[in-house]
Amino acid sequence: MAEKEATVYIVDVGRSMGERRYGRSVTDLEWAMQYVWDRITTTVSTGRKTATVGVVALRSDETSNDLQHDENFANISVLFKIGQVLMPDIRRLRDAIKPSRTYKGDALSSLVIAIQMISTYCKKLKYKREIVLVTNATGLINSEGLEQIKEKIEEDNIKLTVLGPDFDDADWGVKEEDKDERKAANENLLRNFVEDCRNGAFGTLDQAVSQLDIPRPKETRSMPSFKGFLSLGNAEKFETALRIPVERYFRTYSAKPPTASSFVPRSGAEPGQEASEQADGQAAGERDPLVTVRTSRTYQIDDESVPGGKADVERDDLAKGYEYGRTAVHISQTDENITTLETFAGLELIGFITNEKYERYLHMSNVNVIIPQKAHDKATLALSSLIHALWESDSYAVARLVTKETKPPLLVLLAPSIEADYECLLEVQLPFSEDVRSYRFPPLDKVVTVSGKIVTEHRNLPSTTLQKAMDEYVDSMELDLKDDDGDIIEGLPIEHSFSPLLHRIESAVRWRAVHPNDPIPEVSEQLTRFAHPPEDLVNRSKQQLENLISAADVKKVPPKTKGRKRNRETEKPLSGLDVDALLNQEPKRAKISPENAIPEFKQLLSRADNLEAILDAVNQMGAIIENQITHSLGDANYNRAVEGLGTIREELVDYEEPAAYNDLLRGLKKKILGDELGGDRKELWWFLRKSKLGLIDRNTSERSEVTEEEANEFLSAV
Repeated sequence: MAEKEATVYIVDVGRSMGERRYGRSVTDLEWAMQYVWDRITTTVSTGRKTATVGVVALRSDETSNDLQHDENFANISVLFKIGQVLMPDIRRLRDAIKPSRTYKGDALSSLVIAIQMISTYCKKLKYKREIVLVTNATGLINSEGLEQIKEKIEEDNIKLTVLGPDFDDADWGVKEEDKDERKAANENLLRNFVEDCRNGAFGTLDQAVSQLDIPRPKETRSMPSFKGFLSLGNAEKFETALRIPVERYFRTYSAKPPTASSFVPRSGAEPGQEASEQADGQAAGERDPLVTVRTSRTYQIDDESVPGGKADVERDDLAKGYEYGRTAVHISQTDENITTLETFAGLELIGFITNEKYERYLHMSNVNVIIPQKAHDKATLALSSLIHALWESDSYAVARLVTKETKPPLLVLLAPSIEADYECLLEVQLPFSEDVRSYRFPPLDKVVTVSGKIVTEHRNLPSTTLQKAMDEYVDSMELDLKDDDGDIIEGLPIEHSFSPLLHRIESAVRWRAVHPNDPIPEVSEQLTRFAHPPEDLVNRSKQQLENLISAADVKKVPPKTKGRKRNRETEKPLSGLDVDALLNQEPKRAKISPENAIPEFKQLLSRADNLEAILDAVNQMGAIIENQITHSLGDANYNRAVEGLGTIREELVDYEEPAAYNDLLRGLKKKILGDELGGDRKELWWFLRKSKLGLIDRNTSERSEVTEEEANEFLSAV
């Protein structure tokens, strides 16, 4: 279960916080709220009810707190009592946090208010408690009672963080010149007070805001995915069988970005909606303008006895069917239960193998860890013995894992892991024989001819010079560098690499929650720093890259000529010898052979000088395709027919003659659905729909007279 949290943010909204200083484009309050909003929205994004937040305004125009009868607590307002923050709360806080018109308000008194809020809400329960104070320290601060405040903070185990714009920080390199005497005294007072606290942090706002671009990985508390016994032998039959109580946890797990949901504008009150909103304490005027899209499914069957020919049926009345080819095969629940294997939860050792006989590519899952049951000394000792035995014998264990009853069994590999203060078994899923795929590839270092001769020098094989140039280039791009002492400096530390997809989406969602109308900021440099090689690395390997280009004889490919084939001027050959003109002196080949239909069809189109020649070529290809369909044994020739029809479509789009293809397809569909091509060929029409070989519409060719709606209707209709 996640740890409970209670954090109170004290935001200085005094008049001085509305000023812009030292050439900054934002006020001190806007600058400070960048940090506060990031912290609050990060808490909201977790969706945890146990992660609570409170907000207090310091130096506000009004006074609103439980101690407002005391003049020492004037100009302090509680904007949000400790609780879970939701989107409507963020909108109210965004409108409420504005620079005030007063300079009055005591920062230490606001700490007392925050401490009281935490004590009242958390009581003596176990909470992670924190107070964050953001102020420019230009107001009056009453230093009385500092020791009592410090004792209460330490007694309640509250973490205190104080940040301020232009606070001096030698470590960060920030020092405000000609600092106001009052601010200097207040800053020194706050610094000494925070440093005296056992769990305090004092810093400059510049450092806090600059570190917002660094993604903060989410720490999750792993839950056991299996609790049971690691067994060796049948404990029901043999007393000597081994049974160790163990637990299974994730060692590595892929983090996924937040998923999007569908919403629509709220049109009116929905049944039960008003009651739920009143129960949550949300007023009718503060309702969210969006409502979640709800999915409703209805099932119908053909029934001529009911109006419309369709009858509604309940989902429970439906039967499961599995697709077998294009046929739905019904399997009753009784028959399906036979296929369910009756299993019982457990982790059973079935064998051992040596390390060198296992290949890393056999991994089928993320890695898990097997540890002994917590607070079980005998289990710890027994599992430790097994781990050390595997370690000393350089062996792995193979086991059968069933995580829950009736779950399908898995075959897993158990590898020992021994560290200075931690021992466990690393577990990864192994493939069954059905999971193994064998593929054959030609060798990379030789060419085997048809006669069996081995050739090591070939145009498809790298030469010795090219291989050497590539080796030198790869070595020059090494990320791990050496310092002056010769020690290796890691160029790509894993702790500094983040998922751009995950953190970019999360940052965009947090920004949009607070700034619904402002453009989303650019991607953080922390997410793009590894998208390109370091500049010094590129410069250092420039010479090796030039040598590689020279050895590989790399040449720039001329850009592909754009434009349609229709009315296109033929490029003149550099040699001055027009081969096509010489070939055209011979009689043109007017027939397309079925054995080489597609290349000859393209050649015939390239020599066509009028529309009649194009139509003749299309008609010949259409006749060949119909012949292939008619004489197809089952679906043996369907792929050839689809390929031929796709070639006709592509070529006629380029030649801007969509009408010829559309007429051909209309006639072909009529013959297919009319069983005129050797019987029932309706499955071929499904192949054509899957390949999206419908009519050419106006979006594809401007010369087409078919609209997009007509094309979709033609392709979907059967």
